[in-house]
Amino acid sequence: MDAQEQEPRLRILRELARGKRGQVVLIGFLAAVSAVATLVLPLFVGRLIAAIQRADELTGWAVVLVAAGFGSATAGAGATYLLSKLGLRLIYRLRARTMRHSFGLRLADAREEGSGNLATRLTADAVRLKTVIDIGPIQLPMAVFTVLGTLVIMGLLDWVLLLVTVGAFAIAVAIISVVVVGLRRKYVAVQEEVGALTRHFVAALDSLTIIKACRAESRVADGLAERAERAAKLDIAAARMESLMVPVINLGQQIALVSVVVGGGARMVGGQLTLADFVSFLVYLLQLTAPLIMTASGVGNLQVGLMARKRFDDLFAKPVEYTGEETRGETELPDCSADTPAVRFEAVNFSYDERPVLREVDLWVPARGLTAMVGLSGSGKTTALGLIERFMKPDSGTIRVFGREQDAWSLDALRRQVAYVDQEATLVHDTVRNNLVLGKDGSVDEEELWSALERVGLDGEVSALPYGIDTRLDGVTELSGGQRQRLALARAVLADARLVLLDEPSSQLDSVNEQKLREVVDSLAADRAVLVVAHRISTVQHADHVIVLDSGRIVEQGSHDHLLRDCTEYAELVSGQMLTDPDRATV
Repeated sequence: MDAQEQEPRLRILRELARGKRGQVVLIGFLAAVSAVATLVLPLFVGRLIAAIQRADELTGWAVVLVAAGFGSATAGAGATYLLSKLGLRLIYRLRARTMRHSFGLRLADAREEGSGNLATRLTADAVRLKTVIDIGPIQLPMAVFTVLGTLVIMGLLDWVLLLVTVGAFAIAVAIISVVVVGLRRKYVAVQEEVGALTRHFVAALDSLTIIKACRAESRVADGLAERAERAAKLDIAAARMESLMVPVINLGQQIALVSVVVGGGARMVGGQLTLADFVSFLVYLLQLTAPLIMTASGVGNLQVGLMARKRFDDLFAKPVEYTGEETRGETELPDCSADTPAVRFEAVNFSYDERPVLREVDLWVPARGLTAMVGLSGSGKTTALGLIERFMKPDSGTIRVFGREQDAWSLDALRRQVAYVDQEATLVHDTVRNNLVLGKDGSVDEEELWSALERVGLDGEVSALPYGIDTRLDGVTELSGGQRQRLALARAVLADARLVLLDEPSSQLDSVNEQKLREVVDSLAADRAVLVVAHRISTVQHADHVIVLDSGRIVEQGSHDHLLRDCTEYAELVSGQMLTDPDRATV
């Protein structure tokens, strides 16, 4: 599914046939052969009975019966296999598209959706959609065709007995129709509850460390178990309704069978029906149950699958940042003078859910050197970094990056110019090597990788890992908080970005490793812009430019000495030890 060909609505049949139209035609042909062979088989049984009555040779009719039965089974099996194969390929493409789309979502939309809910698309929803593929294109239409064809032939054999049969099944069909409508509501509720359960379970696993520290395993597990119980109750209610289908149809068949035997016997005695036609009619009646059950259960399963499709449609309807595929905007750094700021905010306002976070912010980050951003927790520092990366957009105001308005950059080009280390120093579940080159397009020499690790003081620790730089960080082998921060910083060192954003990069470093960090930051700031959210006085004292935020507003900006002398809020941050001394820090 290429990006250009994707559309919000998932069209199952069109995607199923994509590039496989010949195979789809073959599936349709085999299914039709199977259905026709099934329909003519009872007629051949009747002809065999007639041949027995006439004492004719039976070999020919026996061969025809075996051939019809074998042909029906073989063609049906072939159609089922080929369709299942196409369906599995579609599910693969759908899962791949879901993952690409999920990674491309805007951060706000991805967080609103929740990782558990997104993961459910790949598991439960994909399985339910596979049910639609298995039933919808072939089995359900062929079941309907078989039912209608059977009724037509039964009418040709004896229309009176057909009316008796339809009357016997009418009540059963009415009950099943009510059940199908109820099942749709139940299945919608089940899917929503399972999605919520998965979302809360994944969130709990992400918080497992603190859950264990607080001895809250049982409490959290009990809360999740309550949600699982609600899902189970809904599933049981759906199963209770679904369990009515087969018995109700069988009851209709039994009533019809008794009525047809009595009525058919009377009509044979009266000479209005031959024995051969009566036997054929009875075989059709017995054969009618299977496609009726398939139709009834198929409609129910179809409802489940279509609800799963709607969940995919809802996901694909969410806007996506097509990073790397945009053509708008230049990819190179624009021509600008040395005095042009790397970042310029002009009257920027931003709110989360109508809660103001930044208010009329004006700030600048010089094109070279180290800029520190300080302020109390919640003052909007991390939000400012997110706006620079265009993780979200301001409500109003203008943001310029290297002299160009942010919206004039393509998203890919903008993020090529920016390296970002977040508060958690987030790493992907992959090797140390792949974490280092995550933002690089081309290959990186081994020597360059080790040089970056050495610059952040991590080369010895990486060498000691089980597989060195190719060790996977996947939960079995993990790094400490300080090691994670240094590895994330090494990734920024390797980036070709002209602007480096560091969100509290030294929060988990001791004084020795913080000194190494400072040396790395100094070398980066020599020829590029570095903006760091700082909580340590050493970083601020060392900065060329300091920005002071308070409650989402810019209080002042300038050098450390200037602010200490002329900015009361900054002086209080320093004297009140809101900015800490690294010599007191611990790992």
